[in-house]
Amino acid sequence: MSAAGGAFNRLKKVVDNNAGKAQGLVGKAAQAAKKATGGSYNDKIDRGAGAATDYLRKRDRKDEK
Repeated sequence: MSAAGGAFNRLKKVVDNNAGKAQGLVGKAAQAAKKATGGSYNDKIDRGAGAATDYLRKRDRKDEK
């Protein structure tokens, strides 16, 4: 496995184990991206943040069961 693949798998495991906390970071990252791009890509940033939040909500619900 490549170093990038291993790092991604470790990051995914950490996020899955802390999905609730990670949800708050998605919003902060989206706001920072919007500010950095001057609003040019707000729709794309919102879609990406929405997809990430949906994924994290699903992971958080699985952890509660």
